[in-house]
Amino acid sequence: MKFANRVAGGGSPVLDQWGMDSEYGVLEKVLIGPMDQYQWQTGNAMSRRSIRLGRKFDQAVARTQYQEMLDAYRTAGVETHILEADPNLPYQLYARDSSVMTPWGPIVTQMYSPWRRGEWKAVLEFYQGQDIPIYDIITAGTLEGGDFMVLEPGVILCGYTGERTSEEGLAQVKAWVEAEGWEFKSYKFDPYFLHLDVKLAMLAPKLAAACIQALEQEFVDWLRGRGIELIDISYRAMLELGCNVVALGNDRVLMPYENMELKEKSAAHGLTVIDPDISMFTSGGGGVHCMCQPLKRQPG
Repeated sequence: MKFANRVAGGGSPVLDQWGMDSEYGVLEKVLIGPMDQYQWQTGNAMSRRSIRLGRKFDQAVARTQYQEMLDAYRTAGVETHILEADPNLPYQLYARDSSVMTPWGPIVTQMYSPWRRGEWKAVLEFYQGQDIPIYDIITAGTLEGGDFMVLEPGVILCGYTGERTSEEGLAQVKAWVEAEGWEFKSYKFDPYFLHLDVKLAMLAPKLAAACIQALEQEFVDWLRGRGIELIDISYRAMLELGCNVVALGNDRVLMPYENMELKEKSAAHGLTVIDPDISMFTSGGGGVHCMCQPLKRQPG
């Protein structure tokens, strides 16, 4: 069986029923991870902070919040798909990381943490079951979807720390993207921040939420040089996943209920906020952006 839709040297076919060319086009279909086995792990700074602060994980509350999030997507008109649960994968919930979507199909990634390395199996089976052509599979180093953004048409942004996304994984996907004629921007940062989507998220065309205090000035200048306005989020709000939000398109944004700072600033920019309570998940180190993988967005 041929797995890769990617044409060596570029010119890969753009998908019609699936795919995306931006982080803010109207979201039509989304893949969500299952929460069946979810428990807080100590492999990220956010969950360690929650444990240090005395917070407790409650499975019953988490299940109610998970359903509230799914209902929010469905109310927004988004077709929702859920990965098949595997009892060996406690962080399978975070479907953003195990694959990434491009205009040419999904890329199946390679995970860094030992308890996440088996996540590729259910993802691969899902795409095959839906007859979604896979663009390719990362085979060099690691690459996780929380670092990968289809920033806007023609530009892909990928953060890397050397851990969750390694230089080898970054170089592999960079070569693929540039062969398609797209710009590929990389940004290196400290592993403490887990993924780039902890610090940055597109909200609408030429509008992003960012914790400027946690970004290097050269990178901030690059974003602004592209005409992207940045809604600045405080460092404290970032620690509560204040930038980890999902643009639904048509000036709508999905974000956690407790994200008061960005809610107020988004409303001031004319955005409509949809805000399910997902505190059991943000305390474990992942927000609504971490839990979803867009399958289909309208052209940006």
